[in-house]
Parts: sequence; structure tokens; C-alpha cells
Amino acid sequence: MAQNTTVTLTAGTWTQLTNDNVTNITFQNTSGHHMFVAGTVGAAAPSSTVGAIRYNPGQGEKNAALTDLFPGTSGANRVYAYSADAIDVMVSHA
Repeated sequence: MAQNTTVTLTAGTWTQLTNDNVTNITFQNTSGHHMFVAGTVGAAAPSSTVGAIRYNPGQGEKNAALTDLFPGTSGANRVYAYSADAIDVMVSHA
């Protein structure tokens, strides 16, 4: 299901940015703290930040293909974000 919204991350918890399987995603870290982003296969959240991409405040991706963002995760179709602080992330995907 497509969405264009702001997702609030719970501090210290992996939060799913996508609400269904996707192939491309746009997101931006709109907070004042960094976050980590990871791609997964299915709805199982990552267990650590190993292999995750760090995004500082204001950083993000524009219509990025999950195959380009997470080439080492074959079949990645969900995106999760993690921050030690509660932050907001703008998310848009089809």
C-alpha cells in the first residue's frame, strides 16, 4: 500500500518505514539526530546495525531502488530505521 507520511521512530527500537513490500523508497531524516536504515526480506526487523546505512540529519534517498541501497540483501523488500533517540522520518513509496 502506497504511503506519503512521517513515521516517528521509537528510541532504541527498529521501526518499519514501509507498510508493505516495496521496490523503491524516498525518505529523509527530518530530525536533529542520526539514524540507521536497513533493508530486510519480509517483516522481520533487523537485530543490529551491522550492515545498516547511517543517515545524518537532513539526509535521505529519493526514489532509490532497494536493490541499489542493499545489494547484499537479496530480495530486500522492506525498510527499517533505528535511532537511539525518538525522531521523525519522512517516507514515501508506492
